Amino acid sequence: MLAYLDKMIADGYGRGVTVGAFSTPVGGGTILDLDPPHLAVGIPAGFCLRPIYLSSSLFAGISTADADETELLVAVDSLGLWTGDGTSTAENVSNLNSKYDKGSACRVGSAFSGNMTTTPRNGGTAAAPVLDLELFHFAEVADQGGVAANVAYRLRNPVYAPEYPVWLEGPCSLFVHIGGTVAVTGLTVVHWVEAPIAVMREYMNGK
Repeated sequence: MLAYLDKMIADGYGRGVTVGAFSTPVGGGTILDLDPPHLAVGIPAGFCLRPIYLSSSLFAGISTADADETELLVAVDSLGLWTGDGTSTAENVSNLNSKYDKGSACRVGSAFSGNMTTTPRNGGTAAAPVLDLELFHFAEVADQGGVAANVAYRLRNPVYAPEYPVWLEGPCSLFVHIGGTVAVTGLTVVHWVEAPIAVMREYMNGK
């Protein structure tokens, strides 16, 4: 991780959220659906977010056929802001420094049970997200050797921890999606650093 991001965490600019609790994962689906994400983070105008860590325990269910798929996608709608529509759980975001209170300048929701939209920064009509920047894509395909009796219960733990995290300047949105040909659920942890754009640049330039 870049050194100045560590300093920003110490100064209270780090954020963290967990989707799911204890041993209760949150549902994904039997497809990788772009409208109801596993997690959505709407980054408002004037703010910058840099994702620094994601880990997910994917409960992929019982594979029943060759080529059953399990997927996790971390991606960005670089032009569209999620403004809160869709049925979801509002997340109370933690600070990565326990000295500071919870809260975030971003809108954060998880466990979507209905479709949501993003609103383009050019003032266009709200529509389904356009994931034009992929950050991480995990996919697994089952191989049962052509024997249906060779079913398997699978648990996978993909981790995204970029050496040089992207610079997400709002308005835009960050999404985590999980899904597969067999219903997938997951427990997911996401950490990021956020600040007004000018403050992020000050730290980057050696504040």
